Amino acid sequence: MTIPKVLIPMADYGHDPTETAVPYTAFKQAGFEISFATENGNAPRCDSKMLEGLTQTFLGATKKVVEAYQKMSTTPEFQNPLSWSSPNFSLDAYNLVLLPGGHDKGVRQIIDSVEIHKHLANYFSATKKPSAKTVAAVCHGVMVLSETKRSDGKSVIYECDTTALPARFEQVAYWGTRLFLGDYYKTYGAGSDDVEVSVRKNLAEPEKQYKNSLGMSPFVVEDANYNYVSARFPADAGLFADKVIALVKAQCNSLEKQG
Repeated sequence: MTIPKVLIPMADYGHDPTETAVPYTAFKQAGFEISFATENGNAPRCDSKMLEGLTQTFLGATKKVVEAYQKMSTTPEFQNPLSWSSPNFSLDAYNLVLLPGGHDKGVRQIIDSVEIHKHLANYFSATKKPSAKTVAAVCHGVMVLSETKRSDGKSVIYECDTTALPARFEQVAYWGTRLFLGDYYKTYGAGSDDVEVSVRKNLAEPEKQYKNSLGMSPFVVEDANYNYVSARFPADAGLFADKVIALVKAQCNSLEKQG
């Protein structure tokens, strides 16, 4: 089997460490080849609130995830990412593009990136089954896709089943921490749309396509027509990674047999 190649595009700062390090570690263990990319090739940093201090203790990553993040952050691929704004940058060579989430306002760098939108618009269309290409997104990472538009002006996930951060979770986190964290849990500021609302606005039939769960058990959605997997928040990261690995391996094996 060909070794699957993974790209993880990231903002310079602000992604959730669990949503990044847990899939990264699982992909490594599965034997995948992993690269990172940031806008200008700067080494990214995940959200420090989720990694240290009282916010880590009560709201952030577990000790195991912090250790996994620290290990990931010292690797050559993390320290020397590609530049997605480079004229030579392309997603074509990758079997998987992973889009982690994060609440910090720094993640707007990738959610709003015109360059990333152009690359993903081309790549996502190539994930229609059967295909050896897959896109996976969790939490705010789904917004990168909902804001990426096709040539007809509709989102690349316009026809897809998806989940994302539930509005109920976002509201509870925001109102529960507002006195000491301000609008931290509102990536676009107080009064802005919840992630769920933003994603639903870009679906053809949101009541049918948007899949939700308010339970604490891991919850992952796989689209039937595209190699697209989505998840809600950090607690889904382990199952999310497992589902993505299984899909990538299955699609690559199937196409190799056909070839």
